[in-house]
Amino acid sequence: MFIELLKIELYKIFKRPRTFIAFGAIAVIILLVQFALKVNGKDFVQFYTDSQADTFDIPYEKILNGYFVCVAVLHMILIHVPLLVALIAGDMISGEASLGTLRLLAGKPVTRTQLLMAKFSASTVYVTLLLAWMALFALLGSLLIFGTEDLVVFKETDLHIIKAGDVIWRFFAAFVFAALALTTIAAMALMFSVFSENSLGPIVATVCVVIVFTIVQQLRVPVFEETVNPWSFTTHMLGWKGFFYVEKNAEGATITGSIENPAALLRSGLILTGYIALFLGISIRSFNKKDILS
Repeated sequence: MFIELLKIELYKIFKRPRTFIAFGAIAVIILLVQFALKVNGKDFVQFYTDSQADTFDIPYEKILNGYFVCVAVLHMILIHVPLLVALIAGDMISGEASLGTLRLLAGKPVTRTQLLMAKFSASTVYVTLLLAWMALFALLGSLLIFGTEDLVVFKETDLHIIKAGDVIWRFFAAFVFAALALTTIAAMALMFSVFSENSLGPIVATVCVVIVFTIVQQLRVPVFEETVNPWSFTTHMLGWKGFFYVEKNAEGATITGSIENPAALLRSGLILTGYIALFLGISIRSFNKKDILS
């Protein structure tokens, strides 16, 4: 029965034109970034590495390769993807209510928990497909256009050089982590959707929460750094970057296959998983008690 519910929810998602608008928007943005870097990439790299230029001898001609471009694309795009996720997940319950079909769904021979979990699972599938689409254009497309070389990653005043043969698994891990982060957004949007009778409210609420916590994170106020930011989901959504920070040996050479701070990555993953469980718990409890009048 659950599989049938999931198929129905996926059909509902992918019959909406706005679902494909999201896929199209991501493709267009990535292609524009790739075109801009192909035409004027050296200036971008010089701007991007300006703070390290006095510390390191930067090989600009080798930096601009497919791996570097993909990392740059992820930095530019992933911050905006939560909006695309909220457009879908925020409509899962409230959209049914506004159409007057929620009562009909609740009358089917399935529990409300099963119905809610089917909608959440469909949102998760959407997130996964969206990231797979992004990977296709951002990684494969960049490799075809710019070729392969060692990946150079800058972290504040440090520089990490990752061998070309040690990069692909890092992108795979980063996309998996990004899927976990965006699933957190989907769970939050679904939670807001339970409390609303229209689709706009949950979408706006989700985007506003993400914006507020992102601003708090960027302000770097000591009191926020000590209390809010260590537990903010927006802080840990950026954990995918950790797969591109590597350990170095005594001579300063990169250690192949290493991760600089695996404990921090694990902690971020656990905190995001905790948020998903919290949002789903609130959603299930509230939806089971909800008086469905529409």
